[in-house]
Amino acid sequence: MSYGGGYNPYAQPGGGYAAPPGAFPPQNAQVSPQAQQWFAMVDRDRSGKINSEELQAALINGRGQQFSDNACKLMISMFDNDASGTIDIYEFEKLYNYINQWLQVFKTYDQDGSGHIEEGELTQAFTQMGFRFTPEFINFLVKKSDPNNHKEVSVDQFIVLCVQVQRFTEAFRQRDTQQNGTITIGFEDFLTVAIGCSY
Repeated sequence: MSYGGGYNPYAQPGGGYAAPPGAFPPQNAQVSPQAQQWFAMVDRDRSGKINSEELQAALINGRGQQFSDNACKLMISMFDNDASGTIDIYEFEKLYNYINQWLQVFKTYDQDGSGHIEEGELTQAFTQMGFRFTPEFINFLVKKSDPNNHKEVSVDQFIVLCVQVQRFTEAFRQRDTQQNGTITIGFEDFLTVAIGCSY
């Protein structure tokens, strides 16, 4: 990647580049005891980093199954500041808090306490988040999330759906310059959005 000159916010006095703000935690950064405890349990190889496989081994959804590979890769990628495919304890604490926030949201919509969300509950969740999806689209999302039974969405798939809908919505809004709910998009731009929003 080239930099065309001008102001460089990361330039060091005397030359070179410093890390961008937030790339490294402050030296006095404190990690909560709960996050430290979970990190120690999840970091099975004791490398000081967690990858998606280690994360997957630690997370169980409402069906008693491990979180999906896609969900774990997506969540790691969201907090992996250096694009190493792993997260350190500081990035893990952010992920830990993020997962707990989504668990609370999920429990709000899992009204029957079944450990999964059915079509009606998913419709209510997206409606309360400000989306007005057709029953056909909600049915499509459920089938995509539950390819075997086509009936329910587990917590890990709920997180994936919400993150993907959020990412696609942001990409759509950037292109909806008239703010009328429609866009014209070229094929390569479409592929960029689709691949970029996947994880």
